[in-house]
Amino acid sequence: MSSVYSIKDLEKLSGIKAHTLRIWEKRYGIIKPKRTANNIRYYLDEDIKHILNIALLNKNGHKISKIACMCNKEMSQAIKDLSLLSGLTAGNEVEAITLSILELDQNRCKVILDTIIEKKGFEVCIYEFIYPLLDKLSALWFSGSFKAVHESFIRNMLHNKVCAEIDQLENIDNPKSKFILFLSEKENHELSLLFLQYILKKRNVQVINLGSNIAVYDIIQACEIYKPDYTFSIINDTFVEDSLQSYVDFLSQHISNVTMLFSGFQFVKQEIKLGKNCKYIESLNAVESII
Repeated sequence: MSSVYSIKDLEKLSGIKAHTLRIWEKRYGIIKPKRTANNIRYYLDEDIKHILNIALLNKNGHKISKIACMCNKEMSQAIKDLSLLSGLTAGNEVEAITLSILELDQNRCKVILDTIIEKKGFEVCIYEFIYPLLDKLSALWFSGSFKAVHESFIRNMLHNKVCAEIDQLENIDNPKSKFILFLSEKENHELSLLFLQYILKKRNVQVINLGSNIAVYDIIQACEIYKPDYTFSIINDTFVEDSLQSYVDFLSQHISNVTMLFSGFQFVKQEIKLGKNCKYIESLNAVESII
């Protein structure tokens, strides 16, 4: 079932002003919206992809008058040329890979991601490319054009890439500190934990990533065995109805010799009071200042 979009949706997703889109529609016939019985423009999924293609080409030096003359095959080839970074302007990589994700084009996604990592390094790629990409995909998700299959596609690709980058880091003989990373039940932030695992290991920190759906007693047991200096977890989606305060207090009391770092929306929403061995941090890169 196709989603329906307004011209304001197109403006938000493409970065092209609605006024400009209307001019392109009128002057070049490059956009052909459908209209309701009340003559209000609306657009479908295929229109979104078409506009994203046009916007990407235009932002990378192609004149709109030239784009308007392209057939679908020519436009597709021009996009592939950009995706292969023969002419991709810095800063537009997110738009390029977004199109590849919508088309489930694994090869093109891999080429774009690998080239950015080669140019900027993986850590810079996380902050300057992957985070903006995830923000962009969130907007597409809420608009309806980003489906579950797209999420699984990019999540698995990024998961495999981060794991490969972690494996390439040297083993740590004399760590400056030890971390346990974990997520409680129903939290879905495995990529964030992997990003943090990479960042910490690169800074000579020994890390164990327990992953998601970790029960409270398993956390306590892991700390008894591993004896970390810190634990870290994100709580956004759980404890919406249950007491997060009780959960944090229980962990704080039973892991009193470990500094427990927490992040996530629920800590702010519920105004959680933290014990002496607990700290709230706003972002992953704030962990670095603590260690």
